[in-house]
Amino acid sequence: MYSVYILLSVKCSRYYVGQTTDIKERLKRHNQGIVPSTKYGIPWKLVLQVEVENRTQALLLEKKIKKRGAKRYLDDQFGV
Repeated sequence: MYSVYILLSVKCSRYYVGQTTDIKERLKRHNQGIVPSTKYGIPWKLVLQVEVENRTQALLLEKKIKKRGAKRYLDDQFGV
């Protein structure tokens, strides 16, 4: 199983979209500053996790969210 996720930076109110097979470990790596693209926004909070069956589906959903924009995607899906 793969997870597509959206993180929110508590520090700078920005979103990050990614995909992984181990969401707990991935979130830990984001918050430890190991991931170069997210080290500026620590701490990160998980706001959405969608599980899909395979990496192909994960990449397609990740691309869809990034194209729409994470905040707009959340608004469209959940009225957040």
